[in-house]
Amino acid sequence: MRIPFWKMHGAANDFILADDRAGTFPAGDRGWLARIMARRTGVGAEGVLLIQPSARADFRMRFFNPDGGEVDMCGNGARCIARLAHELGAAPREMRIETRAGLVRAAVDGDSILLHLTEPRDWQLNRQLEVAGQILDAHSVNSGVPHVMVEVPDLDAVNVQELGRALRYHPAFAPGGTNANFIQVTGPHSLRIRTYERGVEAETLACGTGIVACGLLAGRLGRVRPPVSILTAGGDTLEVNFAPAADGATGVTLRGPAVHVFQGTLEYP
Repeated sequence: MRIPFWKMHGAANDFILADDRAGTFPAGDRGWLARIMARRTGVGAEGVLLIQPSARADFRMRFFNPDGGEVDMCGNGARCIARLAHELGAAPREMRIETRAGLVRAAVDGDSILLHLTEPRDWQLNRQLEVAGQILDAHSVNSGVPHVMVEVPDLDAVNVQELGRALRYHPAFAPGGTNANFIQVTGPHSLRIRTYERGVEAETLACGTGIVACGLLAGRLGRVRPPVSILTAGGDTLEVNFAPAADGATGVTLRGPAVHVFQGTLEYP
């Protein structure tokens, strides 16, 4: 079977996207999904995204990590799939997207996409966690998927692979684990971020839900005020906006790029 695909990236977070409105994409073959995402022997990507029919929204988004496992949400991926769905005629410029995390909305303006996310939940602030022989002040929230944030004085000096992996598998976040983010506040409305992504099992150049989580957590802690400009490891700046609330935040949005790289055809099996 020959499957057309699009390679896209959102702030250097790169994806393989396919139009699966016919329901023929072999999403259940985890091994094959992992192989096509492999950097040296496949297309290379940090996720596979599918456009599928939905009875509740303009379309349904499914997202698969490089290990072949399906997860609830991806902020950078959602921006990319919103742009592609609009270009394919699967959704209007302002659309509703069904995800496993709930319904989200998106608005397409060229390669800039405004994403309205689900309400954040599972807030936990100021947790003292022993990680890799040191005590870290950690804060966490679910911004579609679970994220933990640690503020550091020098982001460039952080061993993201070591500390990120230790946090990702920390007993405090068992059994599912978490994504791990490290931030450095750079101004009243700005910060820098580095992220270790669950499922990718490595540092990535950007993570949309991590960017949102850290904007929200830093805002709740009084370290920044919305809107928050967040500089990624890949060099892109995304904007997180929200309305502070007594129990968290409402009206959460993420604005950032969704860029085409190339098109091609996959062979299955």
